[in-house]
Amino acid sequence: MASAKIKSIEKVMEILARYFNYTERTTLNRMRKKPDAFKILISCLLSLRARDENTEKVVKRLFKHVKGPEDIVKMPTKRLERLIYESGFYKRKARILKHVARVILEEYGGKVPASKEELLKIRGIGPKTANIVLAFAFKKDALPIDTHCHRIPNRLGWIRTKTPEQTEKALEKLLPKKYWKEFNALFVLFGKTICKPVSPLCSICPVRDYCKRVGVERRR
Repeated sequence: MASAKIKSIEKVMEILARYFNYTERTTLNRMRKKPDAFKILISCLLSLRARDENTEKVVKRLFKHVKGPEDIVKMPTKRLERLIYESGFYKRKARILKHVARVILEEYGGKVPASKEELLKIRGIGPKTANIVLAFAFKKDALPIDTHCHRIPNRLGWIRTKTPEQTEKALEKLLPKKYWKEFNALFVLFGKTICKPVSPLCSICPVRDYCKRVGVERRR
């Protein structure tokens, strides 16, 4: 049974990798080509609760003025708020960026720490952000779990978990490591375009033959 599940998981990952040209679809994934840990961290913090297109605009604008943590620390708060306004929750995000940049500058010599333990010590950085930095910037084995990455494996019938934290632990045991680096990017795109929270587009889903549709009441 276990080997059959792994084969099904591998098939789903391979189909989705062919279906989505994910490497060019988001700022974070393009940054993987020439990873800058600080820019990846800041981009991730700005992307939280924001539309992708708005994050794209804000990141491009901000990085014309910011090269490292010292630039954010020195920048007047009002100016930072104006630069990131379109990302939403801009006042709170500006405070977080200021704090994170200051801690990195003062406690880590201006370098983003390369361990999950150290990243999580910095207020404002959660497990998902930490895992994105580890996976994208430092090419470490990590599974960033957002709402899509939590919902879809449960819907597919891979796991039965109630929280993203539980999902991360379950997938660490189940998902072959060769897929870890692409998992977040693929499942975020999949969740936004086809496997939506409500009324998923099952009729055009490329992996519908491998899905148990757990909890799906309405589909198109």
